[in-house]
Amino acid sequence: MGERKGTNKYYPPDFDPAKHGSLNKYHHSHPLRERARKLSQGILVIRFEMPYNIWCDGCKNHIGMGVRYNAEKKKVGTYYTTPIYRFRMKCHLCVNYIEMQTDPAGCDYIIVSGARRKEERWDMRDNEQVLPTEREEKEKLETDAMFRLEHGVADRAALQRAVPTLASLQEAQNAWKDDFALNSRLRQRFREEKKTLREEEEEAAALQAKAGLSIPLVREAEEDRRLAALLKYHSPDSYEEKQRMKRTEISSRSWFPPAAGGRASEALRKLGLGGRALRGRGGPPTTPAGLGIVRRRSGEGLAEPGGLEQGEATPRSPPAPSSEPQGGGDAGTAPQLPPHAAPPAPATASLVADYSDSSSEAESA
Repeated sequence: MGERKGTNKYYPPDFDPAKHGSLNKYHHSHPLRERARKLSQGILVIRFEMPYNIWCDGCKNHIGMGVRYNAEKKKVGTYYTTPIYRFRMKCHLCVNYIEMQTDPAGCDYIIVSGARRKEERWDMRDNEQVLPTEREEKEKLETDAMFRLEHGVADRAALQRAVPTLASLQEAQNAWKDDFALNSRLRQRFREEKKTLREEEEEAAALQAKAGLSIPLVREAEEDRRLAALLKYHSPDSYEEKQRMKRTEISSRSWFPPAAGGRASEALRKLGLGGRALRGRGGPPTTPAGLGIVRRRSGEGLAEPGGLEQGEATPRSPPAPSSEPQGGGDAGTAPQLPPHAAPPAPATASLVADYSDSSSEAESA
């Protein structure tokens, strides 16, 4: 917009066309304004567009083709009568300056410093592309009849060699000509694959919910299916074997429940004497005297440590073992402490009352 400032319609009162000539001379400014600030050095600031992709040497970043910069344009030489211009611009990503110049001989741009080109050039002969006819060849075709005849023969031979390739390309192009049918088949295949994937996901989700799994399941393979068909899982014991074992256990069980020993048996079991108190006929029955328990009538004193009661001159002999079961004797007789027995221990004193009660109940029975 700065170039249009000199074409305004306002002329100051002191403006003299004969003296000033133009508004730019009146304002002492150049028509190009800031672009011509280095015009005295032969440098003009222009808008330069990057001709190809490059890599900046300062920041190592990629600068794409078509990026525009404010570049300083300067003439540095000529190629025959064609001038060679150099452009100097600052990278927009760093403080590095990039310099490029024209190459009239190769119809290209050359990087002078500050960057390197991203190589994307190729040879048209290597790619088997149609080469443009050179200027000298065009002149010979127009002036030399023999060269034109030879050139025509070479062109027809090249055409015969290219006929099979052209025919295959034409068939491939005709196969893809019906876009609607191809699109319909492609969309149908996509729908079938999507439906199959949805069914597999539903089956996997149902299996995870049934087995309580939280891991993702992979697709089932044919090898896994064959391996699973060869495996057979079964319990160590069948249902009939379990039923037979249960019947055997029931038949071998005793018909009568175990005898309850009452409170005395429970007390003896707690003291660890239950096995000796409940022995069978293989030995003498357990008596309270054998347990260190002393019974006395009211009015009698405690037994002396020597095994003699008060008023006795000689120790009493232990009662003879009887074949009758325990508790079957006379209710009036009391068990006597053997001469070699020690006085009752304090640990068994708390069981005197319980055992006397159980003995009274057994004697009454």
